Amino acid sequence: MQAIFLKGSMGRGEHDAHSDIDLYCLVNEEDKEKFLSNRMKHVHAYRDTILMEDIFIVAPQIIAIYDDMLHIDLFTVTKESFVGGDHFDVLYDPENVMDAFLHTQGLTISGEQYRDDVLDVAWFLYQYEQSAARGNDIWSVRMLTNVVNHLGRVLLFRYTPERAALGLKTLERSLPESVVLELEEVMEFITPRKHAQAVKRISELLEQEVEWMQAQFAEDEQIMRFMRLMIGVCGE
Repeated sequence: MQAIFLKGSMGRGEHDAHSDIDLYCLVNEEDKEKFLSNRMKHVHAYRDTILMEDIFIVAPQIIAIYDDMLHIDLFTVTKESFVGGDHFDVLYDPENVMDAFLHTQGLTISGEQYRDDVLDVAWFLYQYEQSAARGNDIWSVRMLTNVVNHLGRVLLFRYTPERAALGLKTLERSLPESVVLELEEVMEFITPRKHAQAVKRISELLEQEVEWMQAQFAEDEQIMRFMRLMIGVCGE
């Protein structure tokens, strides 16, 4: 074992009594298989689990929920497979190997990711309009939740870009109060019976932000033409 560290809300020092634990173990590549075979023993060293799954997303990962309802995600990484982003809090690192990864910390998103989020806002508005025209209210709701998911990152990129990668989970603490209130109103209407009111409010919010968004797309006018079209259609 080379290092043990926390990421997620604990790594950022933002955790509370309801937070899960994103625990990372950094091992040598040649020791990885042996460590992986012992993970169950490490997980059960605390207490009994009521759920445990072995998956792979960004790294080999054990999801464990204990009988006291504590949730831990145990990740196994090497120097070669370490994934940057977010912040980390080092618990054990006798040889200071984590110093090499200090520069990877952060929650910003790239300009390309921002572009994709803007495009997805317009795209899911388009998909919403098609669904609503068919009278498919349940799918229309799903399309609007997709819109809000990407819209959240777009707004974070403007107001608090250093937290944009967190998306919806940080909106209430990271956006201006007036913007949060507008998003809350949107969410109150994303139901099978009221989604038409929700999309109108989304259009109004986008109308307030569109000039700033336009300024970020000097070399990609196509996306903003599409966005302006959807703002107009949804605002009718």
